[in-house]
Amino acid sequence: MDILGKTIADSLVEALVQAGVKRIYGITGDSLNAVIDAVRRSGKIDWIHVRHEEVAAFAAGAEADLDGSIAVCAGSSGPGNLHLINGLYECHRSRLPVLAIAAHVPSDEIGSGYFQATHPEQIFQECSVFCETIMTSGQIPRTITMALQAAQAHSSVSVIVLPGDVAAEETKSKIPEKVVHAPRPVVVPSGEELRQLAEILNSGKKVTVLAGAGCKGAHAEVLALCERLQAPMVVALRGKEHLEYDNPYFVGLTGLIGYSSGYHAMMDCDVLLMLGTDFPYRQFYPEHAKIVQVDINAATLGRRAALELGVCGDVKATAQHLLPLLEEGKKPDHLRKSADRYAKVRDDLDGLASGKPGQTPIHPQYLTKVVSDLAAEDAVFSADVGTPTVWAARYLQMNGKRRLIGSFNHGTMANAMPQAIGAQAAHPERQVIALSGDGGLSMLLGDLLTIKQYKLPVKVVVFNNEALGFVELEMKAAGYLETGTGLGGTDFAAIANAMGIYGVRVDDAGNLEEAVRTALAHDGPALIDVAVNRQELSMPPKITMQQAGGFSIWAVKAVLSGHGDELIDLAKSNLFR
Repeated sequence: MDILGKTIADSLVEALVQAGVKRIYGITGDSLNAVIDAVRRSGKIDWIHVRHEEVAAFAAGAEADLDGSIAVCAGSSGPGNLHLINGLYECHRSRLPVLAIAAHVPSDEIGSGYFQATHPEQIFQECSVFCETIMTSGQIPRTITMALQAAQAHSSVSVIVLPGDVAAEETKSKIPEKVVHAPRPVVVPSGEELRQLAEILNSGKKVTVLAGAGCKGAHAEVLALCERLQAPMVVALRGKEHLEYDNPYFVGLTGLIGYSSGYHAMMDCDVLLMLGTDFPYRQFYPEHAKIVQVDINAATLGRRAALELGVCGDVKATAQHLLPLLEEGKKPDHLRKSADRYAKVRDDLDGLASGKPGQTPIHPQYLTKVVSDLAAEDAVFSADVGTPTVWAARYLQMNGKRRLIGSFNHGTMANAMPQAIGAQAAHPERQVIALSGDGGLSMLLGDLLTIKQYKLPVKVVVFNNEALGFVELEMKAAGYLETGTGLGGTDFAAIANAMGIYGVRVDDAGNLEEAVRTALAHDGPALIDVAVNRQELSMPPKITMQQAGGFSIWAVKAVLSGHGDELIDLAKSNLFR
């Protein structure tokens, strides 16, 4: 029987509908009963039942990333909403507008050590910009409005803590028609700041641009700056999808997953212009160049490297105002040298992406290139942290329509498949491909059942090297014998087929292209389990003496411990190419 009278949960759902929310990801539980019932009676929001709340937060984040609007996840009291936290950290650090509904124990039991009791206001404080508890009907609708507005304004996580009994209480509150306001101010540095910025850039003989996710929507403007400055463009990973395509100034990425050409373009410059990036690895910044930074978030200025000048502004608008102040006629030597380096690196990388009949295990580079070549023009890719992200960064081709999402700031395992769920639920018409490591997929494997239950046509590509591959590489680089990284042999295709999902196992490079083509064309969810080379090395663009020494120490230890056969595998890999 439906509850008579409007409840606080009804007001919450009404506010979500007014905010344009279409679905909530979560797992039901008794402390969420009133909310679930309000969703049911509303009929305007879908409840997506996942198998783990961490997946709910990842999925909501992916939806928010693709659409730029608020997405919602929910967890029941105690353990339920605690499971949200890793995904919420990802959303917070990637600046994605997500609302989390954290159900709580009965209000009169708070502080009593009750069953499943926690302190969610404290727990979620660090991964949110708003976290408040609703205890009375008088707090509605203001608290809900504040939570939604904070998520939208800061493009981050808001948390509403709601005891189950409070959610079921009747209320006479009226939800306003407009609960979320999304202003789009254009922020530009002052005229004096622009003149100072132009003066520094004009003085540089070898200018390099480091561009990131803040350049979204500014492709033409950033290229125009590079043209005027005759500057090579190094792209941070989150900027790849927005800048890599149709770009004659692109010279690769830098950092642990980058290219040597990107690294040298930054190290050889005398002025580095940072645009919309908070690239975190300080060891990859030049030590003797002047560094200037443009970012919409002034709090990031100077966080990674000492600046000559930092200005707050929207990259597109700032570039438009800056361009007329820049002198023409810069010499192209630095750009040409960087472009030549990139061309050589690109040729070397493409040479590794090869496969022929009988070759096993398969090069992961080849797998990624095949997926990229056969994927739809507007495909959405999600990549697990570790080697799938490395290969995605190097071999997925962006074109301005495709999207690439991952855990590029928080760096958590197991993100790709959950993010694919959110992307596919929000965009059933688009092709969504999860590039999953066998370790990452194993961690949240149960949510393949969510894909099956909702008939989401997600394509999961498993890089199955039977190990935590990137962790092994890190251990070797530090001189340690890899320990605790083996995963054993798992036939994920068999698991998928047992679940009722189309699954295919590929262990011969000669069969790869047809298997990928068939899986991508399958009308429904599909999983491609590919046996890839465990010893394939994804080396950083700069090898330090410490890392080189570490590999030497590891090699000696490997021989002494009876693992010398691995050296033969390494000799065949790209470490020595």
